[in-house]
Amino acid sequence: MTILIDADGCPVVDLTLQIAAKYKVPVLILCDTAHQIQRDGAQTLTFDKGTDSVDFALVNRVHPSDLVITQDYGLASMCLARHARMLNQNGLEYTLENIDGLLFRRHENKKLLRAGKHPKGASKRTKEQDEAYKNALEKILQIM
Repeated sequence: MTILIDADGCPVVDLTLQIAAKYKVPVLILCDTAHQIQRDGAQTLTFDKGTDSVDFALVNRVHPSDLVITQDYGLASMCLARHARMLNQNGLEYTLENIDGLLFRRHENKKLLRAGKHPKGASKRTKEQDEAYKNALEKILQIM
């Protein structure tokens, strides 16, 4: 098992590395040239800046035993098709049962944006979100 992090805009890189070290699980950070994230205890792969370049690179590297950390529903869907486990930065595990609804909601939000309606942006990250993520990640790593 390897943890692959879609690191562009990911707020839990350091927290993931702390927990992965505890369970001795290797971590692969994938980012584009605009974000270049280097951390001790992880291998970083950097890709050209471009639409979905990191996403496609990640999908091409993921294996069924891997865990992917991402907030991107489209990437989550592609990785689920490759039988990987998926987790977002707030501790939500993407599954075959919830991914269609999440993709539909994303589609509806994009329609609103095109119509000029701007939904409220994300609020500041909380300690509760970090704790939920930590608990979800540890639960997955304990059984893998």
